[in-house]
Amino acid sequence: MDDIVNGLGRTAAYGALGVVLLTLGIFLVDALTPGKLGKQIWEQRNRNASLLLSSALLGIGGIVFTSIWTTYNDFGKGLVSTAVFGLLGLVMMAVAFWVVDLVTPGKLGATLVEEEPHPAVWVTASCNIAVAAIISASIA
Repeated sequence: MDDIVNGLGRTAAYGALGVVLLTLGIFLVDALTPGKLGKQIWEQRNRNASLLLSSALLGIGGIVFTSIWTTYNDFGKGLVSTAVFGLLGLVMMAVAFWVVDLVTPGKLGATLVEEEPHPAVWVTASCNIAVAAIISASIA
């Protein structure tokens, strides 16, 4: 019975950390794009903003998953490493966003929240997933 209680506690801690990192991802995408992200997605039904946020959340989720999957036997060390790798993933996604913004015409953030579907959102979403895959591979 102690194993179950211990497992539940660890799961709750990793789950809470994952939710915190996903929430930080939402704030990051919101900061990188003009306007309020929630309004663009839920009220204006902006598919570009939705795809951009979805790719960031999937990327962070993948990093957190990999970090937990390959975690240290020491619970505290595993929790800290998951937090560090998750934060690194967020920083690297932001850096990649800024690099794509530098090499493309106009302001990328504004392009990504236009009402009409724009191909740049697919490039940026792919970049998010690629960054997450690189971080995840480096963890293993």
